[in-house]
Amino acid sequence: MSTAKIDKRFFESTRGRIVTLLRKGSFTVNDLAKELELTDNAVRAHLLALERDGLVQQQGTVKGFRKPHYIYGLSESARDLFPRPYGILFNRLLSSLKEALSRAAFVKRLRDVGSSIGAENSSNGNSTQEDRIENALTVIESLGGSAQAIKENGHTIIQSSGCPFAEAVEEHPEVCKVTESMLSEIIDAEVEEICDRTASPKCRFLVK
Repeated sequence: MSTAKIDKRFFESTRGRIVTLLRKGSFTVNDLAKELELTDNAVRAHLLALERDGLVQQQGTVKGFRKPHYIYGLSESARDLFPRPYGILFNRLLSSLKEALSRAAFVKRLRDVGSSIGAENSSNGNSTQEDRIENALTVIESLGGSAQAIKENGHTIIQSSGCPFAEAVEEHPEVCKVTESMLSEIIDAEVEEICDRTASPKCRFLVK
């Protein structure tokens, strides 16, 4: 199920109510049937649809009177449907660091974070630069971005129309240095941030 289809109307539906209940913890079919005042079969049909959409998953069994009962819980994808305060917390933390440090020290901290992430995701020393760039694209995707490598004037540019740190970059453009240092570490080459921060921001990093 596309997150674009997850709205207030969804949470007012039976499947949405199941997702809301499972946010509190794991439930068996019987537990959900009692909470929702539905038959077990009706609940199973909704769970099957939610499993198909990748929002619910089985998380084990508990002993029943005749046979074990499956326990259901939310998948990681479903947890992303609910607001998380990470963006607010991250921005507040950055603001606090910016007040406490000089700009040079602040940027160095960000570069250190990027290098650390890059080091954790680096390929072995025998890989080609093409392999390392492909690995860098995968890491950006794992962070929530969607990047591609293009050739421009004989240079390789890694660009993405969706920045994984967009909320922070709007207030703290220095955050782009995190990705710059991360890419430099993964690709094992000098990388220069040339992001487009106009009305429609785009991530752009030049591999030198």
